[in-house]
Amino acid sequence: MHLKLDENADPRWRIPLEAAGNTVSTVSEEKLQGEADMTIAAVCRSLDMCLLTMDLDFAQTTTYPPATYPGIIVLRHPKPTLSGMLSLAHQVAAMLQRESPRGRLWIVEPGRIRVHE
Repeated sequence: MHLKLDENADPRWRIPLEAAGNTVSTVSEEKLQGEADMTIAAVCRSLDMCLLTMDLDFAQTTTYPPATYPGIIVLRHPKPTLSGMLSLAHQVAAMLQRESPRGRLWIVEPGRIRVHE
């Protein structure tokens, strides 16, 4: 899976994702910091990359219909510490081994993933 980490994502989240065999790039590596959400979404779609973010705006299925994207993954943690968020990144990496987010919105919380198609 090709993933793009949004600018609100800690670059250390890429470690478990890449260890699971995924390709990861970041919004900042692409010089897209500060760009509008719609621009980030369009870049992800054009590059066939799944977006991984903490931005709840991307969970708005009327604005970002999951079926039109290579996948949108929104991480939600009640205590977004580095260890908590890394745990969610591990959870995503494990799920990506079994299933694709293509055409879906995954909302990832500790111990569960809500899938919207």
